[in-house]
Amino acid sequence: MTTVPTFEYRARNAAGRMVKGRVEAANASLAASKVAAMGVTPVDVRPYSATGLRMELEIPGFKKRVKAKDLAIMSRQMSTMVSAGLSIVSTLAILAEQTENPRLAKTLGEVRSDIEQGRGFSDSLARHPDVFPPLMVNLLRAGETGGFLDRSLDTVAVNFEKEVKLMGSIKSALTYPVIVLIISIVGVIGMLLFIVPVFKGMFESLGSQLPAPTQILVTLSEIMPILAPVLIVLIVAGTIWWRRNKRKDSVRAVVDPIRLRVPVFGKLQAKLAISRFSRNFAAMMGSGVPILRALSIVGETSGSYVIERAMTRVADSVRAGGSIAGPLATEPVFPSMVTQMIAVGENAGALEPMLDKIADFYDAEVESMTEQLTTLIEPLMIAFLGIVIGGMVVALYLPMFSLIGEVSGSG
Repeated sequence: MTTVPTFEYRARNAAGRMVKGRVEAANASLAASKVAAMGVTPVDVRPYSATGLRMELEIPGFKKRVKAKDLAIMSRQMSTMVSAGLSIVSTLAILAEQTENPRLAKTLGEVRSDIEQGRGFSDSLARHPDVFPPLMVNLLRAGETGGFLDRSLDTVAVNFEKEVKLMGSIKSALTYPVIVLIISIVGVIGMLLFIVPVFKGMFESLGSQLPAPTQILVTLSEIMPILAPVLIVLIVAGTIWWRRNKRKDSVRAVVDPIRLRVPVFGKLQAKLAISRFSRNFAAMMGSGVPILRALSIVGETSGSYVIERAMTRVADSVRAGGSIAGPLATEPVFPSMVTQMIAVGENAGALEPMLDKIADFYDAEVESMTEQLTTLIEPLMIAFLGIVIGGMVVALYLPMFSLIGEVSGSG
């Protein structure tokens, strides 16, 4: 198979701004023609060589991830430029130049190259499922087919922006307790490795029987040099296994139902999944995506295996001429309010705005619940940290208290 050479270029756009990028072409002349076809004026075109300091190094399993925030910014910028009349090729060239995520920039360059070779925009995006989710690809495919790509891009941008805002509020609420938990673990391990052994020598010189809490600490301190490396290996191995298997149906079928039953956090997971389902379903309905295809995609993007299986049953009902709300009413994860609102929307022919209302309601519910969790968790975590560290300190001084008592009694 013949490899097409890659050329790097510098060009000036209509605003006079210098842009650069890479194109594939048989020779430098064709490369310059491709650059000119993007609506920019070539200044310099030369063969590209990924050697030396310019070589991109990628460590397997450690690629920079493309986040929803990156896609939200990209979609918003692309919507603005396409609405202003720029071609998709020119838009992709500009975005590949100015995006801060190197992986997304590289992927956009590959998408642009595919389009130049005659492939459709949405089909080019679909070739990178690890970067562009199915929801985005299908919304843009509908817009591309119907001639309203700019509106589809705007819908995608709004969708990702709401997702980023919602996840941001959850992460903000969980950051503090996670930090406190890490500090607690590090503090306990540090005391067992460095402080308890010092007291152990002192206790041995006393020659008296140690209280049970102190003996437990001493025993843990003795096995910690062996236990700590084992725990680190298990954590690393578990993390690697989880990253590789968390998307498998066999794993999700077990883990996701358990998540929904966890006290407090299970309700938060359910509300978040319903919010995603409603928002994504409304976006796809508004963009004209076929309903059976939409049901399949919203199940995948909800983040819940339970809802994904429910969407399969809903699709079977719709395929047989039934309703959407009917099968949802039998699913415990969907509250009666949601199924009733969807039923009203179906009967009134206003399913899309009804789904938007459901999404807005559950967005507000998730934000309110995360605020309440933050208010509740902060004092609990402070108390937890005080009990753990304070309890260890008291356990270390118990033998001294006992010795003082014995001395006072003998005196």
